[in-house]
Parts: sequence; C-alpha cells; structure tokens
Amino acid sequence: MSSAPDSAVLLLGASVDQLFAIRTAKQMGLYTVVVDGNVQSPGFLEADYHEPVSTRDAEALKAFVDRYHAQGDLPRIRGVFVMGSDIPFIVAELAQYLGTPGISAETARVATDKYLMKQRFKERGVPIPWFALLSSAEDLAEPLRQYKTLVIKPVDRSGARGVFRITEESDYRRLFEESLKLSFCGQVLAEAYIPGLQISTETIMHQGRGVTPGFADRNYEMIDAFAPNIIENGGWVPSCVSPEMKKQVEDLVEKAALALGVTDGIAKGDVVVGSDGPMMIEMAARASGGDFAESLVPIGCGVNLIEAGINIAIGRVPDFEKLQPRWRRGVVNRYFFPKPGVLKSIEGADEIRKQPWIRKFELWYKEGDIVPQVRSHADRFGVFIAEGADRAEAENRAEWVYKTLKIVTE
Repeated sequence: MSSAPDSAVLLLGASVDQLFAIRTAKQMGLYTVVVDGNVQSPGFLEADYHEPVSTRDAEALKAFVDRYHAQGDLPRIRGVFVMGSDIPFIVAELAQYLGTPGISAETARVATDKYLMKQRFKERGVPIPWFALLSSAEDLAEPLRQYKTLVIKPVDRSGARGVFRITEESDYRRLFEESLKLSFCGQVLAEAYIPGLQISTETIMHQGRGVTPGFADRNYEMIDAFAPNIIENGGWVPSCVSPEMKKQVEDLVEKAALALGVTDGIAKGDVVVGSDGPMMIEMAARASGGDFAESLVPIGCGVNLIEAGINIAIGRVPDFEKLQPRWRRGVVNRYFFPKPGVLKSIEGADEIRKQPWIRKFELWYKEGDIVPQVRSHADRFGVFIAEGADRAEAENRAEWVYKTLKIVTE
C-alpha cells in the first residue's frame, strides 16, 4: 500500500486543456491542489483538493493558499505550475509568496508583452524580424514600402487574436483598428513577415541549460484562405528540418529563453526558418496548451515535458535522461474549418473514432449551433490527432479523416 503524498503542487487551471498536467502530477505522487474560476471545471473531478478561484486574481489566490495551509493536516504546497494559460505573472507572484521556485516578475512582464520581448531579444542579440510599435495606422506606410508584407498584432494577446498579414494593397488602416481594439493595453506591434517554415518548440531550462524535446513543424497551408487573418492548422512531428538546422533552432531558443530570464522552467518558442536562417517570432514563459506538450511530443517521441516542468516548479532536478527521445513516430494534429452558418449535420464521426490510430477527435459544435467565421484559433470547429509509423503515414491518415467527415452548414 502506497503512502500518502507529502508534497503538493498548486496547478492553476482545471479545464480540459489542463487535465494532462493534473494527471501527470498525480502520477508523480504529488498531491494536486487545483484552482479555476469555473465551478464546472472538469479538472476538479480529478484533483485531490480544489476550489473555484480565478487564476488571474493574485490576491484571491494568496488568500486561498493561506486558507489551505491553515488547515494544517494537508501536504504543503511546494510549487506552482500552469499549462496553457498565459499567466506567468500570476505564477511568478505566487511562487514568490510561497517561497518556491519560479520566474521573476520582470521575466513574466517581458514575456507577456510582445514589444518588450522583441526589444529584449534585440538587446541580447537574438535574431528576429524587423519590428516596431505603432502609434497609428500611418506608421505602416513606410515599412510596407520597404518590406512589402508585414504582420500586425496586439502586444498582449494570444491565439491569433487580432493578428493580420498585410500588404500595401490591404485595407491596413481598418485592420490596424481591429487589432488595436483587441489589445488589452491599447498597443499594436508590426513586424516584417518572413516566408519560411515555422516551428514550435518547447524547451526545458534548468540552471541555464536548455533541452528541447518539443520540436514540431507548424502548418500554415490555409494562410491564403483565411487572409488577412493568420490561422494555424496544427502541426507535424517529426520535423522535416535537417539535423544541422535543428541544432541551430535549439541553440536559438535556448538563447531566447536566457534573454527573457528563463533559467529554470519551460519556454515555449515560435521560430521561422527564412532565407537568413532561423529567427525568433515569440516565446512564452510557460508550458503550451492544446496538443503540443500533451500529445504531439509524448506520442511522437515518448517524452513528458510537463513532468519535467513540474519537477522544476517544486524544486526538484529534472531527469534529463527522460527528456531524450525514446522513439520516433509520425503524429499530426489538425483542425476542422467548415463554412460559417447554421450547423445542419455531421456525418462520418463514428467511423473516424473507430480507427486505432486516432488519438484524439473532438467536435465543439452540435446541430443547430452557429458556426462563426474564423478570426482566431478560438473559432476552430474541432480537432483530431492521427499517428503513424512515420510522418507520411500520419499525414495520409489525416487526409482520410478530412475526406470522411462531412460537415453541412447553411
């Protein structure tokens, strides 16, 4: 009979996206203390201890921690961890309050402001595209003449909200206003658009050393269909880049993490490989959400990044041997994008679910729902993950899924 856990980890968030972190912590033998503002959060059913508290209210979270520890007979919280939610500033403040490991408040501030992030990268010699903070739409005229194609985005949003690819022919004044409206702080960034393969990375940093088991090619095959919005349609592992290029990208994301001050923890990077080599687009000082750390990496190579991240958060040394790939399989994740309108019917879903190589299949709309026009990643209709012996087989299976699922809207 196993003994009760003597250490707890505070996990911020209990949505479907955060179940993997809860389950991983429990498998590690930790007592899981979980908070979320949604009283119906599915993670509450799996947590050892939970309470409905907003994960963006630092003072309420501190009060919760005090109430929890005041009970006296529960395992002490040894660290704070978040997966998927872009709230490193909350993690930093709570870790400081608890006296547990964590990034600094300054690192959290820079990592959640894309303009400050770009400035830091430039100061520390991290290769990045040209960028500028915009005071008005008129600031776009000259860089558009010089670079031809730009990307504009709010400095403080994620999930492709308010992100547009623009040219001189675009209605860029209107798009600037749309991006501005979506910014919490009222600031919009412009950067040169770099054609080339985009790569998602997830790096474990420990004492300034980076290991990057998370390495996936991003899929922007529908970039023209959704223009001027920039919408990703999942990704693949293993990457198609050469070993030499892979090493260059790994060195780049380690340098970027250190530039932000992430010496210990998880750093999630977005990289583009253009004609001048790899460049950083963005980096988050947290674990990814969606299917990257939960599915693509563990299914593709057998590594659980979240276990390593939780170990660092509670002051343990991560097992670097366990961060080495154990196998190499093809995995793709893709999304569904039916025409906007009223959802009339869905056919083929049961046949897809029967396939043993389908590792995830979710549809987020039901008959009668209004399917919106896709303007951000939040508007995607559903998701699936297919695996294969290699990338080509996984891709072929993904194409079969698209042919099999029939979504009718009017």
